[in-house]
Amino acid sequence: MYQLLSYIKFLFKATNHHGVHSPFVFNFVTKCLYDKTTHPEYHKIETYRNTLKKSKDVLDIVDLGAGSRVLDTQKRAVKSMVNTSSSSVKESKVLFRVARYFNFESLLELGTSLGMGTYALALGNSNSQVMTIEGCSNTSTYAQSLFSTFEMKQIETIIGSFSEIIPDLDQESFDCIYFDGHHDKAATIQYFEMLLPKAHNHSVFIFDDIYWSRGMTEAWEFIKSHNAVIVTVDTFHLGFVFFRKEQAKEHFRIRL
Repeated sequence: MYQLLSYIKFLFKATNHHGVHSPFVFNFVTKCLYDKTTHPEYHKIETYRNTLKKSKDVLDIVDLGAGSRVLDTQKRAVKSMVNTSSSSVKESKVLFRVARYFNFESLLELGTSLGMGTYALALGNSNSQVMTIEGCSNTSTYAQSLFSTFEMKQIETIIGSFSEIIPDLDQESFDCIYFDGHHDKAATIQYFEMLLPKAHNHSVFIFDDIYWSRGMTEAWEFIKSHNAVIVTVDTFHLGFVFFRKEQAKEHFRIRL
């Protein structure tokens, strides 16, 4: 119910590119978010998801995050997880377009799950290096096997809790960090603040499910108001954060 009411409120407040006066954000919306091109990579994304939907595998899940609202058993069928714990095709295509538009070279993902989002981000630039962290070893191993099948050698999988892995990351900065795990207010804010030192002026932070719960929306509001954050773009399912010091501080709600 919270998500439904939030979406209705979002639609009333959101706009399209006509309500955007920032050239940077206008180009992002029109040339990336609203890009209608049928990219050949879309077929790969759909093939990846169809592989998951046809899978007969069952995984033993250790959930270190806020958990699933639909699946609460320890044993979960992959084909069932696709609809509840994995990025949709539409969202995956958006992630691909964003990675392609900004030509990210270094990416970090919190929450691999079945690897849909990971795969889409990696497709955006064949020369990129993608690091993805997953708390459940069985899920991570399964996703890693799919990355190998789909010949995505640029993806590095790490198993462990975010709070333990993040402090040990040697990489100085990332072009993109995708927050897609542990959907909890306090945890989301904690990881955001832990990873702020890894952002440079042109980094993009992407937050998934910012209206998943009241707590997640409160976390999103906290992030929007943070002094380090200059521009945000809220598309309801995804929230984009920019640190460009040359921009005026603005917040946009964009209908996709």
